[in-house]
Amino acid sequence: MELTSLGFDSWFEERVAGLLPPGRCLARVTAVDRDAFLIRDPDGERYAELSGKFRFTARSAGDLPCVGDWVCAQRPESDGPAIIHEVWPRKTLLRRKRPGKVVDFQMIAANIDTAFIVQGCDFDFNVPRLERYLVMARDGRMGAHIIMSKTDLVSPEELERRIEDIRRSGISAPIARLSNATGAGMEAFRAALAPGKTYCLLGSSGVGKTTLINRLLGKEAFETRAVSGTGEGVHTTSRRQLLVLDNGAMLIDTPGMRELGLLGAEDGIDATFHDIADYSTRCRFPDCTHTSEPGCAVLAALQDGELSEERYQGYLKLKKEAEYHNLSYVEKRKKDKTFGRFFKSAMKQMKRSSVKW
Repeated sequence: MELTSLGFDSWFEERVAGLLPPGRCLARVTAVDRDAFLIRDPDGERYAELSGKFRFTARSAGDLPCVGDWVCAQRPESDGPAIIHEVWPRKTLLRRKRPGKVVDFQMIAANIDTAFIVQGCDFDFNVPRLERYLVMARDGRMGAHIIMSKTDLVSPEELERRIEDIRRSGISAPIARLSNATGAGMEAFRAALAPGKTYCLLGSSGVGKTTLINRLLGKEAFETRAVSGTGEGVHTTSRRQLLVLDNGAMLIDTPGMRELGLLGAEDGIDATFHDIADYSTRCRFPDCTHTSEPGCAVLAALQDGELSEERYQGYLKLKKEAEYHNLSYVEKRKKDKTFGRFFKSAMKQMKRSSVKW
């Protein structure tokens, strides 16, 4: 399989040209499962591990390979794993705040052309959650489309009402209607996937991502399980992986995400709430918080009915969350640097004491 068929285009070529050391090859990460990797190059797919130097010098988990990454690898001389020495620059990325109290980035996937955000028409439908997924996608500089799945579970009138809810909230992303049960909309969706392009599926557990992949592959390649009686999804995908479809398009499946914390997502918020971002350019003060300042164009649009209260409150909530996590992240980085300087100083002192002794 040629590198171009795996998505290696002129953008990557410009950044890699002349930098590949002798004896190394370009490969794409197709699966990540904890510390184990699968990579694919023109010679096929194989297991890979990180080099000791790479693992030691990585500053954070975000520097390590994720599915979709292009890496500099060394093929094994025998039956052992390949060795990953470096991750090449990422054209796009999909990341979130790590779940829980730790304030750091968690990489999900990289080098995606379009993210398909899957919303079920049943229990899963939730516009604020959809806005969060859109922020993640647009913050990572990738295109975003919406898939309304399980359309067979609601009437045509109810489906149109839910789509109207999305449009009324100010979301303008393209929307596809699909039913895994009946196959409605499947052929049009399949035809829209272009060879050599990389797509990913995002959404909660139980919205039908794995079933959709099985349909696209034409076989029951992955296990699916019914949602619980409360309507909550049951996790079936346990690792992130890149699949190559028969037509040459590539699809990344991701586990359902219960936490969608935002970190460093200001650009994604502005791109998702583009109408509010446009209003803010006309505010009297450049640092306007759009909450109480005189001359605020956002508040004026809200008062005039040009901006809905729901969209305004959703924007404020995401903005406040992102700013809070950003401040915590900056403090964490300062502490890490302080500890690093202390550690280096202590090591030097130990060496000097050892020499004197």
